[in-house]
Amino acid sequence: MQLHDQRALVTGATSGIGRQTARRLAEEGAYVIVAGRDAERGAQTVAEIVEAGGRAEFVAADLADPGGPERLAQEAGRVDVLVNNAGIYQFGPIDGIDRAAYDAMFAVNVSGAYFLTAALAPAMAVRGHGAVINVTTMAAEFGLPGAGAYGASKAALVALTRTWATEFGPSGVRVNAVSPGPVRTEGTVGLEDAVEQLSATIPMGRAAGADEIAKVITFLATPAASYMNGAIVAVDGGRTAA
Repeated sequence: MQLHDQRALVTGATSGIGRQTARRLAEEGAYVIVAGRDAERGAQTVAEIVEAGGRAEFVAADLADPGGPERLAQEAGRVDVLVNNAGIYQFGPIDGIDRAAYDAMFAVNVSGAYFLTAALAPAMAVRGHGAVINVTTMAAEFGLPGAGAYGASKAALVALTRTWATEFGPSGVRVNAVSPGPVRTEGTVGLEDAVEQLSATIPMGRAAGADEIAKVITFLATPAASYMNGAIVAVDGGRTAA
């Protein structure tokens, strides 16, 4: 129960990595604010947490909407742990991604995380403690054909992670990122061939499960990671090391 009496906000928490992270943070004692667009799936996530003995609530949020991050921050109230997990992606060659898809990825993956953090991290700094964990991708670390726009949006989040670590670290707020490789989630249904192709490039030879990523995010949220700040933690089966 390393997060007893802490309030954690997880975006994109109604499925995949976000859902597993919300469950893991609740197991560590945090009161979890499950944020997402799907109220039905949000209610299911909350019910699972409560059934397991945890505490949680759902807050509907669309980070792509102007003002959406600020509204979410206001509804969430005090937040001690922020997990910027919400993200969208579309793969394709440079002439296969239209402006609408490009703008949508940057609106959620960059602007959503930026303005939500801007609305919450300064209050953490005033209180003298807090943790922000950003979820990026291995495609932000090296060239991956077809992932240009998505990788660029997450590379921006990598840069923000390092900058925020220097801005908020002196006030006791740690900012780190987790950089996953291929992960099997609800969002990869129908993309099995692509996941298999990516997995073949991984030294461990397989994709991750969502809970394997959630465990690392949860570690970064706890006092066990008290001296980690500005780190981009690769959870990619060794892909960026190869």
